[in-house]
Amino acid sequence: MSGSTSTPPTPTHAHPLAELWVRYRQYRARVVLAFVLSTIRKVMDVMPELLIGAAIDVVVRGADSFVASLLGVPDRHQQILWLAVVNAVVWVLESTFDYLAALTWRNLAQQVEHDLRLETYGHVQGLDMAWHESRSTGSTLAVVNDDVNQLERFLDTGVDRLWTLALNVVLVGAVFAASSWTLTLLAFLPIPVIILGSLWFQRRLEPRYAAVRSTVARISGLVSGNLGGMATIKSFTAEERELERVREASDAYRLANADAIRASAAFVPLIRMAILVGFTMTLLLGGWMALDGTLEIGLYSVLVFMTQRLLWPLTSVGEVLDLYQRAMASVRRILALLDEKPLTLPGDRTPDAVTGRLELRGVRAGYADGPDVLHDVDLVVPAGEVHAVVGPTGAGKSSLLRLLLRFTDPRAGQVLLDGIDLRELTWEGLRGRIGYVAQDVFLFEGSIADNIAYGRPGATRDEIVRAAEQAQAAEFVEAMPDGYDTHVGERGVTLSGGQRQRLALARAILRDPEVLILDEATSAVDNETEAAIQRSLAEVSKGRTTVMVAHRLSTVRHADRIWVLAAGRVVDAGTHDELVARPGPYSELWSVQTGALAD
Repeated sequence: MSGSTSTPPTPTHAHPLAELWVRYRQYRARVVLAFVLSTIRKVMDVMPELLIGAAIDVVVRGADSFVASLLGVPDRHQQILWLAVVNAVVWVLESTFDYLAALTWRNLAQQVEHDLRLETYGHVQGLDMAWHESRSTGSTLAVVNDDVNQLERFLDTGVDRLWTLALNVVLVGAVFAASSWTLTLLAFLPIPVIILGSLWFQRRLEPRYAAVRSTVARISGLVSGNLGGMATIKSFTAEERELERVREASDAYRLANADAIRASAAFVPLIRMAILVGFTMTLLLGGWMALDGTLEIGLYSVLVFMTQRLLWPLTSVGEVLDLYQRAMASVRRILALLDEKPLTLPGDRTPDAVTGRLELRGVRAGYADGPDVLHDVDLVVPAGEVHAVVGPTGAGKSSLLRLLLRFTDPRAGQVLLDGIDLRELTWEGLRGRIGYVAQDVFLFEGSIADNIAYGRPGATRDEIVRAAEQAQAAEFVEAMPDGYDTHVGERGVTLSGGQRQRLALARAILRDPEVLILDEATSAVDNETEAAIQRSLAEVSKGRTTVMVAHRLSTVRHADRIWVLAAGRVVDAGTHDELVARPGPYSELWSVQTGALAD
């Protein structure tokens, strides 16, 4: 039997962004386009400072200005007019490319988010039932929803901002280098400090944000579980106790976040001190050079503005790194989930026709790494017959049904359908031929008709009604205000247990499967409804292989054969009359149940 622990494997990926680049190669052209648009936008963004310098140069030098020599226009008014026209064009271009870049990055982020969520959810659906049973729903939901959203936020604005910061250093550095190497060195002096500080903060923030994402998963799991078990919480007046558990989990999240915030908040003040050094150097030494005549006044004004343009955006490095670290922690959790591998894989055979003959040969099975639950079980259900499996709690009945549905595989032996090992069949070739009614019925939010037609979405309304009639559900459905269009709340909580079971039975009947598997299908109904369902089962099981598990022996007394399990072994088998006639666990259980009924 397959199993899985709730601890995710350690990711082997070199870097989360590199892994995304490999996974989503279809978007590489759009990524390149986004970078190109951001680059053009940034070039346009730097131009106004150069134009300001040119304007000052025109005012100071007149006919000897750079603009005059470039355009051959000696009149200062015309020079300023030309600069105004160029400035307007630059602003229009910057606004246009800002819009295009934002549109491209955001659409790209949305598409990657969409694809990654579908990939993650699809992967989760393919994992073994044992994996799902060993992991809280909230923990999985935190990855599929919260972590994917965290990545989307980074791709939406974070990548663009990082690229813009890098471009800013390059473009402004080019202007400084063309003006004065001395001022370039002095203005850029704080940048190594900022980079080293950023790397140091990044290393400090990484484990902190991993802890934040872990506490988020714990809160999601706790709240999700509590909302699903609200009836139990209320019935045991445990509201305060559960509120305290949520408070503890929320406090853990708050403290983990506070730890990360303390580290990230210290970053900007340190950056400001580094900026102060660079700006002071440009202001002071550049001013002296302009006064001494070794630096043009217009160029000095450009460099003063450019120093601000160079260094001040670096104050946002902390915020961008904060976004980056949160996203990388999330991506690592997503990749760890995608690293989980299903142990139960489908085969490649899809038979054209199935008669429904089931057989277990020397089957030994158990849960995860625990002891065997089933021991050397041999069992045959001929095609078209109704067989029942009974026994005390813990006898292995549910484990047997899990094997028939191939929610897990046996540790030894074989489970066969029409003589074919289930491991050779595709999911459609196996589960597509089975109608299953679980003991814990799950109904989806939607209409009653949608829930009945879940296993056969193209069914007509007449077919849906017919299935409901066969499951003895039509009467209560038609009595509802909107009939088959009545909305069913989450998990069908607005219906009684018996109503949910009858709808689940209708859902299985509508599928018209070759094999019908019923796990305590009448456990939540009264005696009158049970008798009605038994009559409908007698009709729908004709010519159809049916395996039912039941505690109430009155449900299975008309089965063609009854298998009695005890401690994971088949201890008896026969018809109801044969088993009652001879001493054994079945006859003892029958006596207890009929005696209880007589009382």
